[in-house]
Amino acid sequence: MSQEAVPYDVEPKTTNGEPNAKTPDVTAEPTKSLSPNALSRGSKIRRTLAGLSPEPSTVRWVATANQQAQFSESDVRPASTVQDRPSKAGYALKRSVDIIGASAGLVLLAPLLVVAAVAIKVNSQGPVVFRQKRHGANGTTFEIYKFRTMYVEHCDYSGIRQTVEDDPRVTPVGRFLRQSNFDELPQLINVLRGEMSLVGPRPHVPGMLAAGVPYEELDPRYMHRHKVRPGLTGLAQINGYRGETTTRHAARMRLEFDLAYLERRSFLLDMKIIFRTVMQEFFKGSGY
Repeated sequence: MSQEAVPYDVEPKTTNGEPNAKTPDVTAEPTKSLSPNALSRGSKIRRTLAGLSPEPSTVRWVATANQQAQFSESDVRPASTVQDRPSKAGYALKRSVDIIGASAGLVLLAPLLVVAAVAIKVNSQGPVVFRQKRHGANGTTFEIYKFRTMYVEHCDYSGIRQTVEDDPRVTPVGRFLRQSNFDELPQLINVLRGEMSLVGPRPHVPGMLAAGVPYEELDPRYMHRHKVRPGLTGLAQINGYRGETTTRHAARMRLEFDLAYLERRSFLLDMKIIFRTVMQEFFKGSGY
């Protein structure tokens, strides 16, 4: 196995204790052992870009309709192994990137923000910005900002009812904003306020459901994803796990990627996630 990188916003720490929770399987499929040489070079490159270890010893293959995702044992460790004590230098670096990136984004995208605001106002009655309570870092909550994409009488401020494809509550302008992910741009203000980061697990509403039950009941490791500031984008999103969590597979895979990010986060990984987000989301558009 390759040596793990030390997260750039945490102090390295060691522990003699054993993990207090076993990582549940992400699928009922049996695992199979592979030698590092069994993976193609392309597979290793894709895993490295995703922030996962390029040479797993034991790999879980999780089949979906459109893709297969790989996880080694080290990629799905119990959340008790997550390091969460920020170093001063690492925190300052990540915060500086957040401030510079969010400020530049607001300035460069100002014309687009104005056009979007006018289009929302002309298309339907109600406020331009939608506000909603979300989980922040370390058990806090904050008010997230988004462009309103639904008819005001159908807005769900609790967030319990998730948006689905071809949702009738979404306005015509809102549908474009969601497909292009432009509806998330006001969250740059949340980043400047220190409530969010450019990269991290996406902020969930309190009481978030996964496969019809509270997320923490589906997987007891769920609250560990809130040890850091939530992000405008994250490792789960660039790997296709975003949007609704109505199935156990989607909910668990999204959490696995969130916890993998917490373990392996670094300045380089953040830059890769930001680059892939711009390429995948803003130019191709995968929202609804």
